[in-house]
Formats: sequence, structure tokens, C-alpha cells
Amino acid sequence: MSLVHLPSASFGGAIEFIFTPQSSNVTGGRKVGGFEQAMELALKQLEVTALALALALVVALPLGLYLGHKGRGEQAIVGLGNAGRAIPELALIALVAALIGIGLVPVTLALAVLGIPPILTNTYVGVKQVDRGAVDAARGMGMTEGELIRKVELPLAVPTIMSGVRTSTINIVATATIAPLAGILTLGDFIIARNVYGDEGVLAGAILIALLALTLELALAGVQWLLTSPGLRAARTES
Repeated sequence: MSLVHLPSASFGGAIEFIFTPQSSNVTGGRKVGGFEQAMELALKQLEVTALALALALVVALPLGLYLGHKGRGEQAIVGLGNAGRAIPELALIALVAALIGIGLVPVTLALAVLGIPPILTNTYVGVKQVDRGAVDAARGMGMTEGELIRKVELPLAVPTIMSGVRTSTINIVATATIAPLAGILTLGDFIIARNVYGDEGVLAGAILIALLALTLELALAGVQWLLTSPGLRAARTES
């Protein structure tokens, strides 16, 4: 994979671009960059990421819980996971845009498609790997199948499921960088429109996207810790 060479960009210049609007030769005197524009694009990237992740969760989580509980569909899920990793992000967004147009809905759908495989795969694996002895004991106590999933399998599978959610989130927020190509301006606009923002804008966009991804990863790690039962946390600490 080739790297973009930014001969005249500097870290200090990129930081200045983030906080202070800069002059541009192609905007007719209108300044670009600055904190206000950076936050506007960052919030839009967060919005697109949140919508796509929510849609991916709505589709993948119930399906993964059901199939993992029943122990069915392993080959199909593995195949879907492999296919999800093989899909070129740009090609997927272009295909969705060609079919239903550009804008927030097409971009959200395309990103959700990329986010579904990790959540589905990890949910299936997490539920299927729950100790069958615990499941049989709960069934013997009179729990229904739905109660088994909610009260036994889901809590025990939380660490594995959240690992998939975290992977999906990073995939989505990173791919949202190319959303400007489908009419949604995110932080990727700083990178894609290099002729407008200059080398400092490209580097500033890369820094902001990395910080956004890191923030989401840390936040979800905290959510995972809160959702994991104290017993599982203690067991993982001891191991």
C-alpha cells in the first residue's frame, strides 16, 4: 500500500490548521479549517458512525444471539465474516450510491454492511462458547429459551460480543473518511480535497480521525468493562 507523501506539511502546521482558519488559493478568499469546521466535520463523522453502528447492531445482534443459541449457521456466518473483510469499502459505497443515490441514508447503509460481520460473528461465537453446563442447569430450573438467552448466555458472552462491536466501530469510523465521495462531508474532506485544504489540512484530517477512533475505542472499552459481570472480570484478571 502506498503512502501519501506530504513534503511541506508539519505537525505544528496541522495543529494550527485545526484551531485557526487558513487562507486557501481555491476558495475565492474564504478561509478553511479552524476549530469550528473541524468540529462540524467530526460531529458529522460521529453521526454517520453512530447511525451505521446502530443499524448493524439491530441486524447482527439478535441474529447472532439466536443462531448461537441454536448452534446453527456456523458455515454461513464464517463465510459472511470473510466476505465482509474482503469487500472494498470504496466499491461498496459507490455501489450503494449508484443504486439508491448519494446522501446520509446510502452512506449509513453501506457502512452498516461493513459493520455487521464482526458483530454477527462474535455474537455467534460468544453465545455458542457459553458453558453448556450453565445453560442446562438454567434450563433445569425452568427458564424459557428467551430467558436462557437474556439471563445466561448474553451476560456470559458480553466480552466476546463487545470485542466485535469495537472492531465494527473502528471499521465504520475509519471508512466514514471516504463519505465525502457520496455527498456527506466528514473529516475525510480534509484528506480528499487536498487542493482546497493543502498538506496541513490532509495531516490535520488524519490526526483528527485517529483521535476520534482512539476515543471511541476507549469509550467502548469502558462500556465493555461496565457490562461484564464482576465474576467474569475477576476470572479474566486472575488468568
